[in-house]
Amino acid sequence: MAGTWVFVEQKDGNIRKVTYEMLSECKKGGDEVAAVVFGQGVEGLAGELAKYGADKVYVADDAIFATYNTGAYVAQMVAMINEFSPNAVLFAHSFNGRDMASRLAQKLDTGLATDAVAAEISAGKGVFTRAIYAGKALAKVEVAGSPVLATIRPGVWEVGSTAGAGAVVKAAVAATAADVYQVMKEFRPTVSARPDLAEAAVVVSGGRGCKGPEGIKLVENLADMLGAAVGGSRASIDSGWLGHELQVGQTGKVVLPNLYIACGISGAIQHLAGMSSSKYIAAINTDTEAPIFGVSDFGVVADLFKVIPLLMDNLKK
Repeated sequence: MAGTWVFVEQKDGNIRKVTYEMLSECKKGGDEVAAVVFGQGVEGLAGELAKYGADKVYVADDAIFATYNTGAYVAQMVAMINEFSPNAVLFAHSFNGRDMASRLAQKLDTGLATDAVAAEISAGKGVFTRAIYAGKALAKVEVAGSPVLATIRPGVWEVGSTAGAGAVVKAAVAATAADVYQVMKEFRPTVSARPDLAEAAVVVSGGRGCKGPEGIKLVENLADMLGAAVGGSRASIDSGWLGHELQVGQTGKVVLPNLYIACGISGAIQHLAGMSSSKYIAAINTDTEAPIFGVSDFGVVADLFKVIPLLMDNLKK
């Protein structure tokens, strides 16, 4: 068995923080830890991955992997697992990670745990802790298989500094054109100077209480002053005040910042599922009975149209 593998989340050579989190946590276990990276021209990432614990870096480098493609990526991973036999393979609980891990579990007829916040891995078995009932409880789930598969929630593990050897293993390209059953015709990235919502240290979110674009503008101004990411509840997203990529909650993104500021958000259970694990939560709402105050470390019962300008004035001093 070849230890634990961590699939590298990267785009254009930029590695997402969750990859370093998974490598660092796995390194604590003492078993061999390997990073697995697919792409074109990605062999040079091995040194960076070694800094965070990768003893080996398995590289599948080919034009067929230049952009994420479910069929090609799964076919390649199946071939590599059959050749090298890892105990477990961990993915980020991201769009691509969820997609790839579920397809892989079906192909290999093995167990999969999703959205895990803790993991105990041994040969042929993994015990994973995951949130249930919209974050109100934690369940330990035992998954059997060879290998064990899991998706890990970003932000739940600390990035360490224990380095690995980073020995590069070049994998034979097993994916073929026949495995590519979907083709990306166009990609339109959301351009923003703000931090990525899923990885930001500070998040400022707006909800129904913003009452429209004017209130959202206040949220954005506060976020920019704090160097924060902007998020929103489903109400503000469905109203068209913010883009769908900024939704926080059960059907949006899960965030774990050091500080989460909820502006005009009542705190429906679906929203709490996406932010209640933040280190500190501050809430601004006119409703004293709003559920958001039940999870907040600091709350202000007042109109956000008065509180945010006052807060910004004080921050300028």
